[in-house]
Amino acid sequence: MSATPLSVLDLVPVPSGSSAADALHATVDLARTVERAGYARYWLAEHHLNPGVAGSAPNIVIGAVAAATSTIRVGSAATLVGNVRGLQIAEAFGTLAALHGPRIDLGLGRSGAPAPGTPKPPAPAPRTDEVVDGLLVPAPYAFRVAPGSRFALQGELLGRVPGDVERFADDLTLVRALFAGTHTVDGAVVEAPPASGAPVELWIHGSTGGESARIAGSLGLPYGANYHSSPGTVLDSVTAYRASFRPGVLAAPHVIVSADVVVGRTADEADELALGYDRWVHSIRSGVGAIPYPTPDEARAHPLAPADAPSVADRVATRFVGTASSVAGQLETLRRVTGADELLVTTITHDHAARVRSYELLAEEWALRSAATTVGAATSV
Repeated sequence: MSATPLSVLDLVPVPSGSSAADALHATVDLARTVERAGYARYWLAEHHLNPGVAGSAPNIVIGAVAAATSTIRVGSAATLVGNVRGLQIAEAFGTLAALHGPRIDLGLGRSGAPAPGTPKPPAPAPRTDEVVDGLLVPAPYAFRVAPGSRFALQGELLGRVPGDVERFADDLTLVRALFAGTHTVDGAVVEAPPASGAPVELWIHGSTGGESARIAGSLGLPYGANYHSSPGTVLDSVTAYRASFRPGVLAAPHVIVSADVVVGRTADEADELALGYDRWVHSIRSGVGAIPYPTPDEARAHPLAPADAPSVADRVATRFVGTASSVAGQLETLRRVTGADELLVTTITHDHAARVRSYELLAEEWALRSAATTVGAATSV
């Protein structure tokens, strides 16, 4: 079943010894390469105050990528509603569609703190690592925002206020109405050019079986689930989406699932390229901000402290690292277990050329498997 489309998620990582400007130029170069390789979408993430990640202004980077390409769909995964208002989102993506045509995707995600007094959802029952039909689903990671962390500072500098997370549904309704040209105030239609009528494909992204999954399903929108960043809750996420689904924009559920991969020409080369990932993930989860991605030598010289290893174990264990054949096999397992209609691949290495090659090797293997599937299906008819 390898005909499943592959797409790219880019965080715009900054390698050690490099700069944010270098990383942004590398993103444009990578986008051109993966378009030629046959990837379906090129999505940019949104992260702030991270020295090792330059993807803090995805709207601008989307424009640069779209200008450098011609056929691949380009968009965000995800634009966080807690960081910006609905009108600004609609106008920005309407502008991108006006400039680059009907290949712009807008992925929306919820963020922010609940309003004071909001009842807390019941704590989920403790879970342990399990293997589901060949796919490792680790115990969910308990994320906490430490006072004084970069996460707390982000909220302050972005002007977040308690209750932001509750306005997600309202802002989503506004964005959709502005795109459709149906938003009214006192009975009069409010136009917001160039958002009005913009041919933007709207997605909802989520990491759990919570509100994002339920909203996406109830509106019949396509949904993005995160195995790469929250592997312990990916099955909860896609299950909640499908259970909530009602025909709307789509007649049937449609899910894209992300995965973190590194492909090498050999298994040993892939392992070498993957070094440093544990320290990089720990720098994010600990709240100090992503470090510039280390070289393999730097990773060996400064290994992650054993006491910190449990905090990133789920991410390290669910990163697909190896030859193109082995990684493609793991992606097929992910597709089968989650029922994904598309797969979203993110690859981070220190060396840009190695990162480009990883995507190329995977695309070649995926195309071979797709061709074999097509031939097999035709033969069986």
